[in-house]
Amino acid sequence: MRAVALAAGIIPPRPMHTGAEAGLLAEYASGASRVVELGVYEGSSAVMFCAVLAPQAELHLVDPFVDEHGSAMRAGWHGTPFATRMAVRRASRAGPTIRWHIERSQDLGRGWTGGDVDMVFIDGDHSAEACGEDWRVWHPHVGVGGAVAFHDARDGRHVGSSGPGPTAVVDALRADMPEGWSIAAEVDSLVIFRRDG
Repeated sequence: MRAVALAAGIIPPRPMHTGAEAGLLAEYASGASRVVELGVYEGSSAVMFCAVLAPQAELHLVDPFVDEHGSAMRAGWHGTPFATRMAVRRASRAGPTIRWHIERSQDLGRGWTGGDVDMVFIDGDHSAEACGEDWRVWHPHVGVGGAVAFHDARDGRHVGSSGPGPTAVVDALRADMPEGWSIAAEVDSLVIFRRDG
């Protein structure tokens, strides 16, 4: 029933981020030419990106809509591709070009030929293995000045939910920062890395 109501526009997508997180994501996406979101669920982040991206920008939405490891969604929650597409379509009428990729984010990242990316938002499979692989295959595609944002990556550091998988990946990057990268911002469960050079 929820999917039908979402597809019809009766209810909005269920938000998966706080207002402060949405504001920071919007700030970093504003002016971007190409944004890639890994993990779409019902499309609440995608709707926010549609509001700040220019009509000539691209928004790549990546989600297999299958929770392989049981680490992507809360128990009983699942996205429905058709309903999510309808919710995002309503939001993107005057916004960016939407490109859907119904596949594993890691597979797409390994074979990516879509050009430099200004921002990657990692919010898919929350296992440490999948989240780490998302970083490894996607951060090389980010151009200088671009960003990689990790959601649910500050377990024990804020009031609210986070995940041990994304937190472990971010903590490992904190301990051994890749050359040319730095932590640009943090709020609630969100950590943003910036490619400086």
